[in-house]
Amino acid sequence: MRNWLKVFVLLSDEIALVLVVFFLLPKLGIYPPLWLFITLFLVLGVFSFLLYKLITPQRKIKLGSEALIGIRGKVVTPLNPEGFVQIGGELWKASSAEGRIGMGEEVIVVSQRGLKLMVRHKNSTDY
Repeated sequence: MRNWLKVFVLLSDEIALVLVVFFLLPKLGIYPPLWLFITLFLVLGVFSFLLYKLITPQRKIKLGSEALIGIRGKVVTPLNPEGFVQIGGELWKASSAEGRIGMGEEVIVVSQRGLKLMVRHKNSTDY
């Protein structure tokens, strides 16, 4: 919904121009040539598109092992130093980078090797 609102706000100048051209100017007896309107609409449309691309944040899509790094999870079985953590509804085999981590504690993924994660305490100062 927010993206549609951004588009509407960016196109508001075109909407105002359409209202002026098709409703206000004919009432005043002014009839500019059609090519002028088309050119003006195209220029404003391109400007709005470029402005939209500029203000819309581009998100980098993470794939593979880098997608899990930095994600928070919860310890399901104590990590002493290995056990299981739950991340996004999935169970992962994990190893603690800091020694023992108790069940129910929150952790952050710091690396991944195959299907095994290396995790630290959520409040760890090393991360």
